[in-house]
Amino acid sequence: MKKRNWICKWKNRKNVGIYIVILFFLILTGTASISLTPDMTVYVAGDSSGDFNCDGEADQVEINQALKFVAENPDYTTVYLKGPFTYTIDETIYIHSNTTLKGDSDAVVKLIDRAGWTNKPMIPLIGKYGDSKITNVTISGFEIDGNHDGNTGHSKGQGYYNMIYFNNATNITVCNMYMHDGHGDGLRINYGENIQFYNNNIYQLGHDGLYAIESYNVKAWNNTITCRTNSGLRVWNSNHVKFYDNVIDSTYDRSAGGPGIQIQKSSAVMDDIEVYNNVIHNTFGPGLWLIGYDSSYSKEEARNVHIHHNIFYSTGTNPSIDWVGGIVISGFYDTLIENNVFDGVYHAAVVHMYPDGKSADLSPKGKGYTTIVRNNIIANTLERKKSSLGTGYGVINYLPESHSFVIQNNCLYNNKGGDFINATSTGSVYENPLFASRRNHDYHLKSTGGRWNGKTWVKDRVISPCIDAGYSSSDYSQEPEDNGGRINIGRYGNTEEASKSGIMPGYQAWWYKVSQVSPLGLKILRTLIRIFFFI
Repeated sequence: MKKRNWICKWKNRKNVGIYIVILFFLILTGTASISLTPDMTVYVAGDSSGDFNCDGEADQVEINQALKFVAENPDYTTVYLKGPFTYTIDETIYIHSNTTLKGDSDAVVKLIDRAGWTNKPMIPLIGKYGDSKITNVTISGFEIDGNHDGNTGHSKGQGYYNMIYFNNATNITVCNMYMHDGHGDGLRINYGENIQFYNNNIYQLGHDGLYAIESYNVKAWNNTITCRTNSGLRVWNSNHVKFYDNVIDSTYDRSAGGPGIQIQKSSAVMDDIEVYNNVIHNTFGPGLWLIGYDSSYSKEEARNVHIHHNIFYSTGTNPSIDWVGGIVISGFYDTLIENNVFDGVYHAAVVHMYPDGKSADLSPKGKGYTTIVRNNIIANTLERKKSSLGTGYGVINYLPESHSFVIQNNCLYNNKGGDFINATSTGSVYENPLFASRRNHDYHLKSTGGRWNGKTWVKDRVISPCIDAGYSSSDYSQEPEDNGGRINIGRYGNTEEASKSGIMPGYQAWWYKVSQVSPLGLKILRTLIRIFFFI
């Protein structure tokens, strides 16, 4: 057993005394204008410079001592792991309520080789102290190495070596972390509320990057996630969820297969979920999987998911499963999918289906599950790798008896199999969308009026047919002038980066009227503009 750092309490009392003496002197000399307070942080180090000092073996002992000290002394709030140092642990780090655990970016918490937690599923690297509710916790700034290759023999996704796991938790923030090479989840929350997960770099975990179960007010943003297995972001029976500004992809693993984002319901109400501004690419499973299953429930319990302004490319590469694509949906009502780009995804951009023909086992009772697909660009769809015959379409409905599509004002182009199966469309465009650079995944639309290139506005010699071609009732107020009085199709419609219309000032209203009365007339008008002004 290691010697405990009992000196820490005396040291901190001594520091407080020094501050008081200094303050008293400054007041007497008239140089003090503000009060001084002691550092509210307890430092852990591997070079003997900390309040608690580690030696690279069983370092959770000193870290837990520091966390216990903070919990018992209300004047302290934070335990800070100093780097550069690798803190090797062979048991869990236990954090208390009202505590921040921070560290330098080169401070690494690493699981030992052959940890041997064979009979300890759901025992995490970082967990809560005791069995009561945990609240007001922030974990930030350092690295967690799950040491996957040093702990072979454990099944992924079975709860072994989850990096952070809290049960019955509120006000939990995990940010600015690098978490990699694990067997389980990055952050797993059961029965949580007010969960924030942002600015994290997640690489090759054995389950989900974030997994929130029966939780509320869950937000995840600005994370970069490379999946080994399962999902980057996942919620189950959770509500009031926002996933935005994340970049998610996959790297090869023989057991890989999950989606970039997974949203699943079996019992709880899920009617306030928004997924937007994400880039999801090269996933083994679908880019996003939205599934309700297992029990009979009213459509009002699983509805109004809003999926918008995302980019999906090359999703659904797994050769061993059939439930691949851009977005795979079942058992949800009034899902709105708008202003996304789907480029080169496998199987279809949007699919109603259950995996591997398991509809009898998974399908909820009832009919009338509707998905609205509006203002999206769906291009270059490929046949899926498993059972490829009859795939490669823009939109496919394998569940026509219970599910239906409302498809409005999309752009469909160069899809291998065709555009629709068991679905029809109104107001759609069937032309090349004219991306700025498909090779570089720049999906801004070329325009004679001006296209944003990331730094400034540039003008092209051609104009995309997707400009001013969106659904007539969609909001376009965020688009810059001149905006033609109508939303653009695609990722940047109704945003500050929407490509401009290329119409001379004063003609916007006329352009809008033409587009309302006659889509063919609009197409002819664009052709005339190209001929007479730009070629």
